[in-house]
Amino acid sequence: RTMAVATVNLRALTSWVGIARLFAVVLSCLAFSLVASTGRFGAPYGTWCMFTWCFCFAVTLLVLLLELLELYPLLPLSWDDFTSAFSMLAALMVFTSSVVFPSTFISSPCSSNRCARQAVATTASCLCFLAYAVEVGLTRAKPGDISSFLSTVPGLLKVFEAYVACLIFSLLDEYSGKPGLMWCVAVYSICFIFTLLIIIFTIGRCLAYIPCPLDKMLVGYNFLALLMYLTATVLWPLYSFRGRSRPDPCGKDCWWNKNLGVTFLTIFNLIAYLVDLVYSTRMVFIRAP
Repeated sequence: RTMAVATVNLRALTSWVGIARLFAVVLSCLAFSLVASTGRFGAPYGTWCMFTWCFCFAVTLLVLLLELLELYPLLPLSWDDFTSAFSMLAALMVFTSSVVFPSTFISSPCSSNRCARQAVATTASCLCFLAYAVEVGLTRAKPGDISSFLSTVPGLLKVFEAYVACLIFSLLDEYSGKPGLMWCVAVYSICFIFTLLIIIFTIGRCLAYIPCPLDKMLVGYNFLALLMYLTATVLWPLYSFRGRSRPDPCGKDCWWNKNLGVTFLTIFNLIAYLVDLVYSTRMVFIRAP
């Protein structure tokens, strides 16, 4: 009787990608442990930061274990697309937390023991972001390689676009009753849904079932999304700030700051869709010999 022997792939830990993931696991664990020891993370921003570090720690550890034991081929998904999308998402989430946490919880002067732990947690979070950024760079597809779509520049941009849309949703406030702002919210929602579906279908290996040329469809979608975001870039600040001055004082939850944040995030996504369109067009219509 033949007994199954578990295969251990040590390269999952000793390769450059594996080392970057190990650093991400340790640093994210250090960040949420130090913040948890302070007991100050109850506000919405603190809860988001704690969720980010815990989520990235858990998923990265799971990825390491699945690759170490070589169990990932048993999963009904595209592993390379999943790991590429997650590393990009983790880099964006940890970067946001590295900015939000110190600006919300660390005050000057920083002299107490609790503040010191918060500062060390912020440093660990910044280093964790660098670890995920290195992983994104190491796993990014080489020019001409489209075997893993989400590891290409257009694929990574899809994750960026969806994440920025989520940040926009978190800042939306007082837009009902204004047709211009309602159109902008519709733009954010429609583009987010389609971008998220592209990511999910790619990871789930479902794109092959779409009865149309996928590459050309993506180019057309990027073009339409670019036009829609172009209108939102003009209409959102026009309807948000016209005839309204900045209140004084304007705290963290001030409508002015939220609308200004949505304005900048809309511009970021506009640029992302523009770059996405350029790269997608080159991949489809300009073939390498």
